[in-house]
This record gives sequence, structure tokens and C-alpha cells, in this order.
Amino acid sequence: MRDTLLIALYAFAGATVTGLAGAVVLRLIRRRSLTASLAVVAAVGVLAMLAGTLAVAWAMFLSPHDLSVVTTVVAMAAVVSLATALLLGRWVVARSRELAVAARSFGDGGFAVPDTPATAELRAVSRELAATSARLAESRERERALETSRRELVAWISHDLRTPLAGLRAMSEALEDGVAADPDRYLKQIRTEVERLNAMVGDLFELSRIHAGTLPLAPSRISLYDLVGDALAGADPLAREHGVRLVGGRVEPVPVEVDGKEMSRVLGNLLINAIRRTPADGTVAVAAERADGGAVVLSVTDGCGGIPEEELPRVFDTGWRGTDARTPPAGAGLGLAIVRGIVEAHQGRATVRNIPGGCRFEVTLPVTL
Repeated sequence: MRDTLLIALYAFAGATVTGLAGAVVLRLIRRRSLTASLAVVAAVGVLAMLAGTLAVAWAMFLSPHDLSVVTTVVAMAAVVSLATALLLGRWVVARSRELAVAARSFGDGGFAVPDTPATAELRAVSRELAATSARLAESRERERALETSRRELVAWISHDLRTPLAGLRAMSEALEDGVAADPDRYLKQIRTEVERLNAMVGDLFELSRIHAGTLPLAPSRISLYDLVGDALAGADPLAREHGVRLVGGRVEPVPVEVDGKEMSRVLGNLLINAIRRTPADGTVAVAAERADGGAVVLSVTDGCGGIPEEELPRVFDTGWRGTDARTPPAGAGLGLAIVRGIVEAHQGRATVRNIPGGCRFEVTLPVTL
């Protein structure tokens, strides 16, 4: 028993010295290739066995013949271990280089997981990089689209402001020079233009608060029946002016927890948009009903004839007015963007889809139990 314990101690001492030396070497080459590190690890394993064997032989626990046999076995094991470590290291390095080459396209949507086999860890890293690259590409695309919409908004608002301001200047100069044939009519027109400009500035301020996440909400329990009724009453004069019928027959008295003022603005913007796009003798229908999943859906259906499919994803973008809406009466393209912002602030969503003869705008809100 005592001899066995001494053999174990001598072997442990020899292996420990080799292990410490290997740790120092690994630290010195920590910035080198993985192949070198694997070769050192394999060498440490074999040399630790050899050092332990030599320590035991030095203590005269092994005969010269036995030491020769063990040394030969260890030498052959060292050759196989080093060869295996070098092959494994080169294989892992090759897979890493393929991953590095693929990572050069990171963020532009072109990153793809290498098809060649790799370790589970490298494969997992590849998948995570591919997913992150796709998300980054989507984010960049959204940023480009947002920048485009902002540029369009600035251009359209500049155009929309220039026309009424030129008219206001001409009318004010006519009044100042005393050459206005009908001053009361000029004053009335000036007031109308000022109110329109004030509404445009108000929309810009509302949109800026929405984008900044500072839109103040004061939720209260409101019946959809009352909310839709007030919105229909407010839009009725505009509908009469355009010869459009307003219909609100399918409205359920479902309670919702919303900011009444902001949701009235949502319905008002949707109704104004629908009335202006519906030809005379057309119909704009409003409905409110429960949906599956504990939600309620407010919908406004118009007779605009439909929106081109390629433009549907942009309907709620800031500044969007469609290809056939480039005149000031069409507005600055802020109404639907404000609708989406207010609805999302209420944890809801706003969507649009084409139906036969027109469009259907839907606002989905969580229902109050």
C-alpha cells in the first residue's frame, strides 16, 4: 500500500510540473491560432504521462526494460495525439475563417450560415449572427424608409405652406392698399386659410409628440356607441358638402378604456379621409364590434375605388398621400400617421385592406372587461 501511494505521489509531481509548464505556454500563445493551443493541450497530456513515468522510474519503481516499453508506448501516443490535435485545429480554424468571411456582409442582409459542417458552438454563433444581421438589415430599411418619408413630408409641407401664404400675402396687400373689391370676403378667406395652417401646425405638433413617445393619454371608460356617434355628428357637415352618405348601423355598445379626445381624433381623421376619397352619392360606413381574442374592431369603409397594392404598406407612413394626391386639399399626409400613432399608444393596431369598390380601415383595441 505504501509503495502504491509513493508511486502516485511521484507520478502526480511529474505530471503537475508538466501541466504548469503547459499553462505558461498556453498563456504565452493565447493570441495565436487555435491549432497551436490544441497542439499544446495534446502535448501536455502526453508529456504529463511521460513525466510521471520518469519520476516513478527515477524513484526505482520501474526497471530499465519496463521504462523503455512505457516510453515507446508514450511516444507513439504522442505522435497520434499531436496529429489529431493539428487536424482538429486546422478544421476548426477553417470553419472560423469561413464564418469570418460570411460576417463581412453582416448587416446588409447578405449574411448566410456557411454550408460546411462545423462544431455545435460555431453553428450556433452562425445562426445568431444570421438572425442579428437580418434584424439589422430590417432596421436599416425602416430607417431609410423613414428618412424618405420625412424628406417627402418636408417637400409636401413646403409646397402646401407656400400656396396659402402667397394667397394671404396677396389678400393682405389688397386690403392694405384699399383695392379689395369685397373686404369682408377677403377677411373670411384669410380666416379660413389661417385656420387650415393652424390645423397643419397642430398635426405636426401632435405627430412630433407621438414620435417622441410623449403623447399624454387620459384613459377613461367609454362606450363605443357614444364615441362613434360623436364622430359621425362631427363629420356630417363635411359629408353633406361632398354629397356622401354616412352609415353607422353596426355599432355595438362595447366599453373601452381609451382617451376620448385622442380616439375621437382617430375616428375623425379616418372619416375625413374616407369622405374626401369617396365620390358623390357614395357611402362611408362605420362599424364597431367585438373580435376574437378579447379585442374590439372599429372600421371605416369608403368608396375610394381601392388603393394600389404596392402602396398599401405605406398608407400609414408620415407624409404619404398616394400617387393621385398632390394638391393642398389632400392635406399634408399626416392624418393617417397620427391615427397609427394614437392607436399604438393605446396598445392597439391600425390596418387597411382593399374591398370591392373601396377600402376598409380597421382599428383594433383591447376591450375593457
